[in-house]
Formats: sequence, structure tokens, C-alpha cells
Amino acid sequence: MAEHFAWGLIGPGRIAQRFADAVQRLPDSRLAVVQGRDLARATAFARTWQRPDKAPVRATGSIAALLAEPGLDAVYIATPHAFHAGAIQSCLEAGVPVLCEKPLVTDAATAQRLADLARERGVFLMEALWTRFLPAYAQAGRWLREGAIGPLRALQSSFCFDTPYDPTSRTHDPAQAGGALLDIGIYNLSATRWALREARFAIDEAPAMHVHALKSPSGVDQRLSVLLGFADGLASQFVCGFDGHADNGLRLFGRDGVIHFPERFWEAQRVVLQRGDDAPVGVDAPFGLNGFEYEVIDAMQCIRAGRLQSEVMPLAETIATLRWMDAIRAQAGVRYPFE
Repeated sequence: MAEHFAWGLIGPGRIAQRFADAVQRLPDSRLAVVQGRDLARATAFARTWQRPDKAPVRATGSIAALLAEPGLDAVYIATPHAFHAGAIQSCLEAGVPVLCEKPLVTDAATAQRLADLARERGVFLMEALWTRFLPAYAQAGRWLREGAIGPLRALQSSFCFDTPYDPTSRTHDPAQAGGALLDIGIYNLSATRWALREARFAIDEAPAMHVHALKSPSGVDQRLSVLLGFADGLASQFVCGFDGHADNGLRLFGRDGVIHFPERFWEAQRVVLQRGDDAPVGVDAPFGLNGFEYEVIDAMQCIRAGRLQSEVMPLAETIATLRWMDAIRAQAGVRYPFE
């Protein structure tokens, strides 16, 4: 067996728990060091994810100390969105590969600058948009490429949940780049781009956009309804928000049928194909571990092979999605204090 791939982790919050679980359960990887501004919290996180078959997990309050960890192979970043760019830059300048939670950064210009830096330094950089790697999407992608539903006509998706308003929370604080679009709407946008690519639909030009936004008292987008218009009348409609519930599904409508992710499309473990009046065909695609393992494995394979980016989630795709988000935020009138 190959030597354990040593991961550092910046930002020991909720989403980082899922990453740590995947890394510590994979046979050829380990969590080596955890960095957090609150050292006590980072230490508690490290203790939680210590495993008897893996080397000890250290904790530190300093990114510099994390990057000095002997034998470190890569770093996963899970801080609030506003702090991604600084952490990414520190890692790239130290020559350490990066897997960073979505969105990679808050705007396309910053993403382009960091992509350029990664290329100049010869260091791997990837946005951790785990949905793109899931088995259910591999199955749906095959259906689209095979023309199972004919030419694509429209897409609909929703990602909504109700959470109490807290101006200091990651979701509502402008200083942390809060708002529904960057936090959850990115999944709707990424799913749209994924489906269009799999259906071989050209999306080189920006779509026409109609945006309806409800802002929270803190000024970020609490709920967004967005319609994207493409050539030949194809359209993608989605809603994302923090103030209500939806079915949280994704539907791809074609001339000859429908592909449907019935619930929680961003972490789908089932996908359904229905052609015309035929009986639906459902395919179960359960996770091997918890779903994060697929992006982790892809990143490790790329880094071990000396590649600078992922073919599944290339930097050009990250930047293009951020350009769409920039345009949507402009229409919604949402700006952050650090911009």
C-alpha cells in the first residue's frame, strides 16, 4: 500500500467534519494537522478525528505552522468564503497543493489571479465542489451523452432551507461573504453548467439573466430566484434561499424525456430516467463512504501524478461559474465590504 497521503486542514468547522471523516476512512490518506484561529477548537477537532490506525493529528493556531508540517501533501480549506483567498495564496506561495471548499473565492477576478499564481508556482489548485464527482451524476451524465432524453430543453432546481436570521452567522454576515448564492446557489449554477456540458450544449457566452432577490437585514441575498436564458430557447430556472423549504430536486427536461434527481440534488444518491410515457427507471448510487471521498481521491490522484488541476473540476470551470455569480450578485445589488 502507498504511504498515507498527509492532509492539512484549515478551518475546523461543520463541513470540515465530513472531509475529515472521508480522509480518515480512506485507506491511503490521513489527517495530519488542523489549523484554526481558536486553538482549543482546533485541538478538540484533532482529537475527535484521531484514529488508531493513523498517525496522530496535530493542532495549531497558525497557518505558517501548518504549512511547515513535515511531509504535508496538501491542504483542504473550509473557512468562511471571505477568508479562502488569503489561505489559498499562503499555501500556493509555500508550494503546497490546495483543495478549497466552494466557492473557491468570492469573485472571478480573484479566482483568475490565484489560478495564475498556481500555474506560475506549479502547484495544484482545485475547488471542492463534491457534487461533480458523485456516482449519481456519472450515471446521469451517461444518459445525457447517449441522448436518452433527446436534446435538452430546460432545467429546474431548488435549494432552500429555513434558518433563523443571525447577522453574525456565516450565512448572513457580509464580512464573511454570506448570502444564499455563494453558499448554496453555487450548486444550482454548477449543476446547470454540468448538464449543459454533458449534453454538449455550447455555453461559451454568458446567458441572459433575470434575477429576483430578497435581501436579509444585513444586506446579503436571503433568497434568489434566477432565470438563465440560452440559445434556442433553452432555459434554467432555480431558487435558493435561507427562509423556507423546497423539494430541493433537480430536473433536466429533454425532447424525449426527463432526468430527475428527486431530493437533495447536491448530494444525490438516486437518479431517475423517464422517457415519454414509459415507466420511470430509477438508479440507486449510494456513497462509498460519505460522498466527499470522490473529490478527495481525485485530488490525491492528480497531485501524485504531478497534475496542476483536475479534469473533472478544472479551474476554467470554477472561474466561469464565478463570472455568472458576479453577474447575478450585480443584478441583486449585493456587495461585500471587502470588495
